[in-house]
Amino acid sequence: MKKVIVIGSGIIGVSTGIALQEAGFKVLIVDKNQTTLKASEGNAGAFALSDIIPLATPGILRSAPGWLIDPLGPLSIRLPYFFSIAPWLLKFWRASWRDQFPSLMRAQSELMALSREALERRVDLCRLEPFLRRSGQLKLYDDEASFRASTPLWDALEKHAISHELLRSAAQIKEIQPGIAPQFRYAGYTPDWINVTNPKSWLKSLNDHFLRSGGTVEHNQAIGLTGSASAVTVHCVNKALDGDFVVVAAGAWSKSLAKTVGDNLPLDTERGYNTTFDAGVFDLRTHLTFADHGFAVSQIDHQVRVGGAVELGGLRAKPNFDRSKVMLSKAKQFLPNLEVANAQEWMGFRPSMPDSLPVIGQSPNNSRIIYAFGHGHLGLTQSTATAELVRASILGNPWPINPAPFSAKRFKR
Repeated sequence: MKKVIVIGSGIIGVSTGIALQEAGFKVLIVDKNQTTLKASEGNAGAFALSDIIPLATPGILRSAPGWLIDPLGPLSIRLPYFFSIAPWLLKFWRASWRDQFPSLMRAQSELMALSREALERRVDLCRLEPFLRRSGQLKLYDDEASFRASTPLWDALEKHAISHELLRSAAQIKEIQPGIAPQFRYAGYTPDWINVTNPKSWLKSLNDHFLRSGGTVEHNQAIGLTGSASAVTVHCVNKALDGDFVVVAAGAWSKSLAKTVGDNLPLDTERGYNTTFDAGVFDLRTHLTFADHGFAVSQIDHQVRVGGAVELGGLRAKPNFDRSKVMLSKAKQFLPNLEVANAQEWMGFRPSMPDSLPVIGQSPNNSRIIYAFGHGHLGLTQSTATAELVRASILGNPWPINPAPFSAKRFKR
């Protein structure tokens, strides 16, 4: 039986481990033992399958001066980190050009369609339906001008046959979610949007399934890779592990591992913030996204989570929880009946590529090293599809979607 070592025990790593087990591989997951929540556990809990628009949209960098001026805005760059992330921003800007954007959106929509199918397969095979909340998403806009500016999104959903309904009155919005401030009169509703009841519970359930199926987990820190035509070695802090294949699914920490085999990939991080709390009288019936403010409100078990925003600040800077406080303050404004108790703040790292697409597939320097990282805020959403594509790459099977947009080679000059 061939052995695969998966580096990373987040949602991508565990999902990939299960998919490889189903193909008959012996799988070992390696990850450092962390006491804090992973991004896979502390996120908004959404399968954002309708989010087919890449972050790098045409004209987005016109807002760049505003990002620098407002450190608490929905998308900001920490000034001390600006020069470090400048090469990433240049690639981000290039990806937003009109000659590239349509192909990126096509690739994203193909991956999302596969993600929807793969999710349902995983739910059936692992009996995960009790962990899902199929109650849709309401995307709210401040005014008519903002709503009209979102037309490309809704046109794209129409083109790709993603169910949605456009709302143009506070009364229509109230039918779906009572308790929203009457200033919100424009929204789009995507009824097929899916949430997990709790992303931490979802990950634990998958991890338990992986262990019951014969998988093993080792708590160790991978610091480098070496490989040949017949095997790969994972060098950890105090030992070396050998396998027939290695999957790098270490999220924000994948870049340094790829560098050890000569792959210099433009991976950086979106630092996301949220606050989870016991809600008082507010009855949350659907996932809420406040489009003009960059945050969402979701239900996590019997609690409510307010979070989102994008902060480009790297892995080392301390969290700025003023960002969480700003989002929570706005949520109280927009949901007048919302009462907060036992609030807990959190910050996590979303591994992001400048063109908004993950890296999935073989290393250009060793076909036995497979990459699976860079999903941004869509890791949970695209996890099961990524796992199936990694499995196909190792087995040498054709992909059901075009692999080129996700290849690590796309960043080579």
